[in-house]
Amino acid sequence: MTRHNQPFRDDDSPFMVGFLLFPQFAMLSFSSVIEPLRIANRMSGKSLYCWHLMSLDDRALEASNGLPFMPTLAMEDWQELDALILVAGLGTNLIADERLFQWLKKVGRSRRLLGSTSTGSFLLAKAGLLDRKHCTIHWENQASLQEEYPEIIVSNELFEIDQGIMTCSGGTAGLDMMLSLIERQHGSELAKQIAEQCIHPNIRSAHEKQRMSHEARLGVHNSTLIAAIKIMESHIEDPLSCESIAMLVDVSHRQMQRLFKQHFGITPANYYLNFRLEHGDRLLRYTSMPIIDIATATGFSSTSHFSKCYRKFFGISPKERRKT
Repeated sequence: MTRHNQPFRDDDSPFMVGFLLFPQFAMLSFSSVIEPLRIANRMSGKSLYCWHLMSLDDRALEASNGLPFMPTLAMEDWQELDALILVAGLGTNLIADERLFQWLKKVGRSRRLLGSTSTGSFLLAKAGLLDRKHCTIHWENQASLQEEYPEIIVSNELFEIDQGIMTCSGGTAGLDMMLSLIERQHGSELAKQIAEQCIHPNIRSAHEKQRMSHEARLGVHNSTLIAAIKIMESHIEDPLSCESIAMLVDVSHRQMQRLFKQHFGITPANYYLNFRLEHGDRLLRYTSMPIIDIATATGFSSTSHFSKCYRKFFGISPKERRKT
């Protein structure tokens, strides 16, 4: 959600946005944040925005779909920008470039608008720019970011704008984030025209959900089953017994067993265990947390128990996963 107004230029010159692209960045995220600026210029008949592409070490790089990109502005020339948006993708959370983090801190101190798409929030966090701020990230990475940076307020919003830093969950959420920015700078009429051009009939607020409903995602419409699954998802570190969950949703344990068998072909205990292991897998892939801490965060009493269950489910050990 928006917590502070966005910066404006004092003159009529275009608002300059730099897109810092990282190797294997997601093309959909990039298109969603840059295309609204192009369309804003076209619909207004003015050069409201201009932009530059940037990369680490000012080198050419490829998007995750293999398309090559060449930077148009050197990182050392960042002072030309009014805003900087990090465009990230898979593996961005593993970047440990102290020069980058110091550079981001310098940009942050300049009070320019800073932003990120998807996993770019990890980089802002590593640079210490999200401390005690609200931010968001792709739903797959939310728990990972919160576990590794407890001082950050990680939300489930489509996008967040807090104290001059805007983050979005990736994918098409970048379109709504940029429409929000354009609306604050140039009015709702222009934002609506851009949305129409994008065949985006409903401009989403920050509060819209990132994910489909449980019913749509799982293909399940039994309210008791959905309630049980939601309880499991909210008790990962402190798992409840299936008997306790059955009591909370007001059915017998046997009836809950039948529901899970009917819809998923497995027992509630196996469904719950698999969900916790998938959560642990995300922590392994997207954080640098020690495996012992991941075992605790997923409700296992020991690293050995977590490793044994993980290997059985994924076919490799947690240590082997870290190497892939």
